[in-house]
Order: sequence, then C-alpha cells, then structure tokens
Amino acid sequence: MAKYDKADIERRMNGAVESLKSDLAGLRTGRANTSLLDPVMVEVYGSMMPLNQVATVSAPEPRMLSVQVWDKANVTAVEKGIAKANLGLNPMVDGQNVRLPMPDLTEERRKELAKLAGQYAEQAKIAIRNVRRDGMEALKDDEKKKEISEDERKRGEDEVQKLTDKYVADCDTAAAQKEKEILTQ
Repeated sequence: MAKYDKADIERRMNGAVESLKSDLAGLRTGRANTSLLDPVMVEVYGSMMPLNQVATVSAPEPRMLSVQVWDKANVTAVEKGIAKANLGLNPMVDGQNVRLPMPDLTEERRKELAKLAGQYAEQAKIAIRNVRRDGMEALKDDEKKKEISEDERKRGEDEVQKLTDKYVADCDTAAAQKEKEILTQ
C-alpha cells in the first residue's frame, strides 16, 4: 500500500494556514474585533468555559467591544476572565453588559505586534515544510518498495513542491495583510 497521499498532505498544509489565520485574528490591532476575545476562558458553574459559551460578544463601535452576559450571576466571572487573559483591555461592568474600550496602540507596541505576526507566519511555514518533508519521504519509500516508478516519484515531488509554494505564499499574504492592518490603524 502506497504511503503517499496528496489529499492528506494538502489537508495538513491547509490546516497550518488556517491555524495561522486564527492566530493572526487574535492579535489586537486598534480596531475592535470580536475574535480578540476567542481565547478568553471564564470560570462559571465550577468549570472553565470559553467566553462565547456564556455571553454574546459584539462590536457596536469601531473602538468598543460589548459582552452581553446571559446569566447575571456570571458577570463578575466574565470580568475576571477578561482581565486574566492579559489582553490589555480594561473591562467596565454596566449591568449585565461588560464594555471593553480599545486603547490606542503605541508605535512601539504596533511594531512588536507586527513582529509577532511575522513569527506566527514563520511557524506556519515551518509546519508546511515539515509536511513537505513527510510527503517527499513517503514518495521515496513507495519507490523503494517498487510501488511507484522513479518518474511517478519525481512527478509526485513536483506536486508536493507546488503545494508547498502555494501554501507558503498564502502564509506570506495573510501575515503581510495583518502587519499592514496593525501598522496603519
């Protein structure tokens, strides 16, 4: 049975790009974005739960996030969870709502965030290259076992390299967009 599976390689490379996009969405620009609160965990009912399972997050204004807590008893837990997440946001409780004004980013902080976006992109590219290496090794193993010919192996290696180039370019594009967004806000 051949080890090389193009669909699996493409799925894994796409997974690396999607992971990068979710990491980049969590970076704070200066504009309110509901995905900024995705990593926030809140201790309610004796267990840790994601914020989006105990409240509705919205961005009513460009520089303000609003968290509508469903159960009034959880308002302080939500406030503590947001403060503990270390996002640089100062929660203000207003009844069952928690308002989060977005502070302006300093030039230095913008550069740090842009650099962090580049680091996330580099990690995703490393993951993609690891998938490429796995694909190349699978092709060589298949050739050694006489399951595919040398020509088929070379064709497969070209396919893997083209996929790698495509997904690395996707990473570069996503990181460049995020860096531009961070630096121009």
